[in-house]
Amino acid sequence: MAEDCLFCKIIAGEIPSNKVYEDDSVYAFHDINPAAPVHILVIPKKHLSAVNAASEEDQALLGHLLLKANDIAAEQGLADEGFRYVINTGDKGGQTVYHLHLHILGSRQMTWPPG
Repeated sequence: MAEDCLFCKIIAGEIPSNKVYEDDSVYAFHDINPAAPVHILVIPKKHLSAVNAASEEDQALLGHLLLKANDIAAEQGLADEGFRYVINTGDKGGQTVYHLHLHILGSRQMTWPPG
């Protein structure tokens, strides 16, 4: 756990969240500032500052993160209509919390560029 990390504090229960899913490796919760009717964050419990901080030893964790996101998207009723995954990386990539997190966005038409 990174001492000053918002998401590590959420995982530890120090900050409340609207939990959607949890297992030994990942935690998922509703975003408090949703960009779509369904906006869920899926995060690894292991603190990784960004996706590019992952190494080969994190390969199974990253696969698990993506597969759990698939399950959550299906449980939210998004599988048939479609949805978007977003992983922001670094300042210019739009990352604001430096703990790897995957956004699940759905239940509205997604546009490109994102908006």
